[in-house]
Amino acid sequence: MQLAMAAIMALACGQEGGEPAPQRGRVTRTARPRIVLLGTSLTAGLGVPPDSAYPAILQRRIDSLGVGWEVVNAGVSGETAAGGLRRAAWVFREPFAALVIELGANDGLRGTEPDSVRATLQALVDLAQRRAPEAAIVVAGMEAPPNLGPRYTSRFRAIFGDLAHVNGLALIPFLLDGVGGVDSLNQADRIHPNAAGHRVLAETVWKAVEPIVTSP
Repeated sequence: MQLAMAAIMALACGQEGGEPAPQRGRVTRTARPRIVLLGTSLTAGLGVPPDSAYPAILQRRIDSLGVGWEVVNAGVSGETAAGGLRRAAWVFREPFAALVIELGANDGLRGTEPDSVRATLQALVDLAQRRAPEAAIVVAGMEAPPNLGPRYTSRFRAIFGDLAHVNGLALIPFLLDGVGGVDSLNQADRIHPNAAGHRVLAETVWKAVEPIVTSP
C-alpha cells in the first residue's frame, strides 16, 4: 500500500505531456481579482470533466460567497518545476492577486536533485513576487516515490515546507492528503483523482485559500 500510494502521489501530476507549449494553459482576461493555480494534471483535471476538477469546484465555492474572485486554471499535464517556471512569464501576463504553486511531483518521479527543484521553485516565487508584490502565494506540498530511498524522499518532502518558511508563504503540507492510495477516490488508472477525489482536493486547497479570498 505504501508503494502504491507513493506511486500515485508522484504520478498523479501526469507524465504524458513532456514539456508543454505555453498556449495550453487556461488563462483568461478579467477585471476581477484572480487566483492563479499553476500546476500539473492534478490542477488541469486530467480524466474528469472540467467542471468536476478542483479549480472549478473552488470557483463555485467562491461564487457562492459573492466575493468576486476568479480562479484561473493554469494546470498542464506532465509539467515539471522547470516547465512551470518557463511558462510563468506568460501565465503572469495578466494581474493576479494570489497564486497556488502545485509543482514538483513529476520532478520527484524523475529523481531530480531536490536542491535543483528547490532553486527552480524559489526562482518561480521570486518572479511572482516581482510581477505582483502584494499577491498571496500558497505552496502545495508533494511526495516522491519510496523506491528512490528514504534520504531522497526526506529531502524532497522538505522542499515545500522550507520554501514556504523562508519566503513567508502559506503551505498545503500534502495536496493529496486523503486521496493518494484510496481506490474509491481515483480513476481506473489508480493515478489520477476522480470527481470524488477532486472534491477532496478542493476542500484541502480551500483551507489555504479561504483566508485570502475572503479577507477585505
